[in-house]
Amino acid sequence: MNCTPTRYVVITPVRDEEKHLQSTIESMLRQTVRPCEWIIVNDGSTDGTATVIDRYVSRHPWIHAVHRADRGFRKSGGGVVDAFNDGLQSLSTLDWEFLVKLDGDLAFQPDYFERCFEMFARDSHLGVGGGAICYEDNGVKRFEEGPMFHVRGATKIYRRECWQAIGGFWPAPGWDSIDELKANMCGWNTRTFHQLHLIHHRVTGAADGWWRDLVKHGRANYITGYHPLFVLAKCMARLRRRPPILGSIALLYGFVTGYGLRLPRVNDPHLIRYVRRQQLNRLCGRATIWH
Repeated sequence: MNCTPTRYVVITPVRDEEKHLQSTIESMLRQTVRPCEWIIVNDGSTDGTATVIDRYVSRHPWIHAVHRADRGFRKSGGGVVDAFNDGLQSLSTLDWEFLVKLDGDLAFQPDYFERCFEMFARDSHLGVGGGAICYEDNGVKRFEEGPMFHVRGATKIYRRECWQAIGGFWPAPGWDSIDELKANMCGWNTRTFHQLHLIHHRVTGAADGWWRDLVKHGRANYITGYHPLFVLAKCMARLRRRPPILGSIALLYGFVTGYGLRLPRVNDPHLIRYVRRQQLNRLCGRATIWH
């Protein structure tokens, strides 16, 4: 296969994705613009994920596998970053223009990456982008909500210069917000391409259950350095979603216990000050990345 004029590489950390991984691989094989290299990192799967990966690796020389030993448990946030970094270190294509982090339970249209790179070509200051994540419910697409600057961790495309500016991922829950916040602080734009849809075969947080997932989000907010007033406002706003009261309690519990457990925060005081300033601007109705 000849490498596309847009030189991009893809890293896909997966754990126990035997059921959905084939759909993602087939979506990639149908792309009008294929990557120079795709590394699928098997993060200690205990099902048939490794077999699925190796079957495609044997047929396509641009797809490579990294098999990690089973750590014996799910490592929230940090596990996917560890697996991604192993894939990054295994890349043989070093002159890439764009780096993609892609989940292994997605399906997308054949022109997905072609259209994504058209978006990057139109905005030289766009550092991070990706399509909108949705789920199919009886044939109806249901979309995940989020601030305008946020691109879901399941599908992220980084311009090389932006990736170098942010210095990679913070290995903890919240990594997929810290990267964008730091990119914005460094002067880059980040946004979701809402006209480009990816079907997520598994609802975000489904592996943990809704309580643990919301507690994890609260911890991620703590790790990122969110302002307590902003988190309180976020919990109040969440009362409009199900489950209302318990969901808000779980989110607040995760945030507050971050203090009690003395969890390490992102090691960047400039970023924390930037995030809190943006959040206070939002609470005061001023211009902010939290539109």
